Amino acid sequence: MDRYNFKIVEKKWQDFWDSKNFFKSEPNSNKKKFYCLEMFPYPSGKIHMGHVRNYTIGDVLARYKFMNEYNVLHPMGWDSFGMPAENAAKQNNLDPKAWTESNISTMKKQLKQLGLSIDWSKEISTCSEEYYKHQQAFFLELYDKGLVYRKENYVNWDPVDQTVLANEQVIDGKGWRSGAIVERKKLNQWFFNISKFSSELLESLETLDKWPNKVKTMQKNWIGKSFGCEISFKIETELPINEIKCFTTRPDTLFGFSFLALSVDHPISKYFEGNKEFDKFKEDCSKAGTTEEAIAKADKIGFKTNIIAINPLDENNKVPVYFANFVLMDYGFGAVFGCPAHDQRDLDFAKKYNLNVKTVVCPLNEDEKFSVTNDAYTGPGKIINSKFLNGLKCPDESIIKTIEILEKKN
Repeated sequence: MDRYNFKIVEKKWQDFWDSKNFFKSEPNSNKKKFYCLEMFPYPSGKIHMGHVRNYTIGDVLARYKFMNEYNVLHPMGWDSFGMPAENAAKQNNLDPKAWTESNISTMKKQLKQLGLSIDWSKEISTCSEEYYKHQQAFFLELYDKGLVYRKENYVNWDPVDQTVLANEQVIDGKGWRSGAIVERKKLNQWFFNISKFSSELLESLETLDKWPNKVKTMQKNWIGKSFGCEISFKIETELPINEIKCFTTRPDTLFGFSFLALSVDHPISKYFEGNKEFDKFKEDCSKAGTTEEAIAKADKIGFKTNIIAINPLDENNKVPVYFANFVLMDYGFGAVFGCPAHDQRDLDFAKKYNLNVKTVVCPLNEDEKFSVTNDAYTGPGKIINSKFLNGLKCPDESIIKTIEILEKKN
């Protein structure tokens, strides 16, 4: 008996599918619709096992829906726009367009050999004018509606790829693709005014019943809508500044306030430039990752200033101001107040620098003697050790009440 010849059989059916346009999607109002889109591959020139895994999963899902009489749209595209392709072309002494198109041709052939149920008639490339003209149209529409704006801000800069990286693209202080040490650089950038439509995004997210909770939580964190208030801390310093603003979601824990932490990119940092210790501290911070995961894993370090911050609810409570590696300039005002007893990050920092840890929230089943030692208490309860806030249910009553008191003081 002859051995089964995979190559002959695979080619036979792949040619058949091609000749019949078997996976081509056409509008059909009589069928339920299903859209399957995997992440576009970067056209490096050859596929690897990660590609095989990714597109096999999508293929199985698309075929399953196809066999259940759905009208399936399963296209393919190429993430081919930007500096990585240009740099790769330079290294190989080739024109970027020719380099990219050659790689796409090779990888398309390889993906076809896998027998994937892709509608290649819908193929796109992000570097083609036919594609990015639509991106430009979307941008102009957002601009006309006031949903994008331009300002200077610090970014993660890859000196090799000469491009801005998202926090998630910085791994152990290095660019995810180039491997170069990432720099913190101030550039004029476009930003989405997401606060104008964050409520709509969050409401829509709740309709996705079949999405994993982990993914929905990641999306909520990315959208980043927080309920809280702005607090202006009066300060004692020889510098020409009177106050430091911060945003907090937990003003009700102000009586547990033991330090104020600033981003190394905070405007106040200009007064410390030239200080060798601060410059070294800032350089070390710029090498660390800026994702929530990276910050959570990193050792909490700070640079103590000679600035003193005053608690707006208790003027006798005066605390030191630090620059800290876990504070990002793109959240709030680049400043956070530290309440170690009720935030693990703050507790780790306070222990490192021997700062006061005062418990101001206790669980409902505990009395006022409850005290935090090694693990911060972040759950609900009642307010303690907080003078006129004592006894308030936390957070249901305490946050609103504290905001009302702060508003009257200002």
